[in-house]
Amino acid sequence: MGEFDIVNNPSHYCEGRTYEPIAVIKDWGLNFNLGNTVKYIARAGRKDDILQDLKKAKFYLDWEIKYLEHKDEK
Repeated sequence: MGEFDIVNNPSHYCEGRTYEPIAVIKDWGLNFNLGNTVKYIARAGRKDDILQDLKKAKFYLDWEIKYLEHKDEK
């Protein structure tokens, strides 16, 4: 992966990993909410507090679930 760069190659996403979360998100074709869920799980405890990252992941997953549960009601 090369040198870490806070913008293009941040260590909290890349260090010790074969794939960056952004590449996985793109390859899997995830939308914003699911992509952020993966992002926060992938970096949990590597940048911020692990509990904070997991709560952020849960926020985006809950948002996606609520959307899917109610999308046909509109």
